[in-house]
Amino acid sequence: MANNIATNTWSQIANRKSTVLLLPLGSCEQHGPHLPLDTDTQIAQYLCAQAALQNDHILIAPSLSITASGEHAGFPGTLSIGTDALTQVLIEIVRSADWCSGVVFVNGHGGNTDAVTAAVRTLKSEQRNVASWWPSIEHGDAHAGASETSMMLAIDPSRVNMAKAEAGSTKPIGEISEQLRSGGVRAVSANGVLGDPTTATSQHGQSLLSQLTQDLVTFINEHMN
Repeated sequence: MANNIATNTWSQIANRKSTVLLLPLGSCEQHGPHLPLDTDTQIAQYLCAQAALQNDHILIAPSLSITASGEHAGFPGTLSIGTDALTQVLIEIVRSADWCSGVVFVNGHGGNTDAVTAAVRTLKSEQRNVASWWPSIEHGDAHAGASETSMMLAIDPSRVNMAKAEAGSTKPIGEISEQLRSGGVRAVSANGVLGDPTTATSQHGQSLLSQLTQDLVTFINEHMN
């Protein structure tokens, strides 16, 4: 696709009048017994692709799919480089992208918050044009629940095993935050789910994705013009 940076030549990119680079930030971590480990990455990539359809200036960088997922270390399959390493990776990527007009981190994983915040602070102190966008879903659940499951059903239903979807911890995050910090997700949910995915539907997922896409497009227009 023309909006994927990897499919372009350097001269094609040089001929563009203006380029906003979107960097999808995902994860490789457990998402319950019913969702794939790359769920966060898939959602971030999808949103970037949809935003690019509405803005000719957008290019999409290769996703960062192994990020800061230490809170999921209690589950097989999870891979993580930690906050410090991710912070430095983000800084160096943006430094290397001085050929574009700005970079937007499109975040699909909440565990990257500290790294993204630190990287943006450093990069802005260097006068670089960088911003971070985070999805906001009203009444959404925290992890591998109805929200993420619905979005994955809309993106690629073949990768969702609804027969294995089951509720995990449905307590408000405020009630379990201390346990989460000290013992990770395994300490509060044996199956890795924070929420109830059994009510998920592709229709709800498409509605959420459309809403998030429009929010991302608005964010880009406001911060990169």
